Amino acid sequence: MAIIILDNIKLFGHHGCLPEEKLVGSNFSIKLEVKIDINNVFNDDIYETVDYVSLYNIIKEEMKIPSKIIESLAKRIIDRINKIKKIKHTKIKICKENPPINGKIDKFCIIMEKKI
Repeated sequence: MAIIILDNIKLFGHHGCLPEEKLVGSNFSIKLEVKIDINNVFNDDIYETVDYVSLYNIIKEEMKIPSKIIESLAKRIIDRINKIKKIKHTKIKICKENPPINGKIDKFCIIMEKKI
C-alpha cells in the first residue's frame, strides 16, 4: 500500500446555505489522501499508479457544482475518486476559509473517508 497526498489545494466555490455564500462564494482549502495498491508500481510506469492530475481535476470539477453543505461536496468527490481502480481508501478534508459567522474563526473543516 502507498498513500498519495494532495495537500493544501486552494479553490474557489459557491457552497453554503446562506444566499450570500451562493452569490459571493468562498475560498476553500482541500487535502486529499488516497491509499493505493502498488503491486506493480516499481515498473516506473504512470499506468501502474494513480495520476495525481486526474485526482486534482476531479476535485476541481466537483468544486464548480454548488452544494448547500460541504459534506455532500466531500461525498461526491470521494464517490468519483473511488471509481478509480487501484484506490482502496479515500480521505478528504475540506475547509471553508473565513466562514460567514458572527465570530472570529479562520476556517471550519470536515473530514470524510471511505474504504473500498
